[in-house]
Amino acid sequence: MRRRLPFALCLAFAAPIGAADLNITVEIPTLKVSEYHRPYVAVWIERDNATVANLAVWYEMKKGDGEGTKWLKDMRQWWRRGGRDQTMPIDGVSGATRPAGQHQLRFTEGKAPLGTLAPGHYELVVEAAREVGGHETQRIAFDWPAKSTQHLSAKGAEELGQITLDINP
Repeated sequence: MRRRLPFALCLAFAAPIGAADLNITVEIPTLKVSEYHRPYVAVWIERDNATVANLAVWYEMKKGDGEGTKWLKDMRQWWRRGGRDQTMPIDGVSGATRPAGQHQLRFTEGKAPLGTLAPGHYELVVEAAREVGGHETQRIAFDWPAKSTQHLSAKGAEELGQITLDINP
């Protein structure tokens, strides 16, 4: 019993109590174009125009010799805010491009890649760039930590559809 009690206490304090989470939905619309390529997409959190957390980077990973990474710079805002300093792939963040449809992302405070955010005002940024296509960025402002459940959204015009951010305290 003496050995189990300290172990149980360590487990209780190691797990965040009531950790907040972010649930993000990114919609990639179906486009009627003659030459369609899936968009490169970056999702990150900014504070005062500085990247706080890279949450997702979707790009063409199957091209040999790093050919897919050379087009990452087309996501201009992400690239300038710190993308160029990243070594791809980023474990737990980067992945293959996604098809048209809604894509769910879930992040828990204190766990990578979200980590721990200091209290303050932030922006969720979603940027998409498509070969032989357009470029679009959407932003959703939010305050952290959330005092109550929040449902925030933005609507893209071409390369991005509906973007939602649900914050659960």
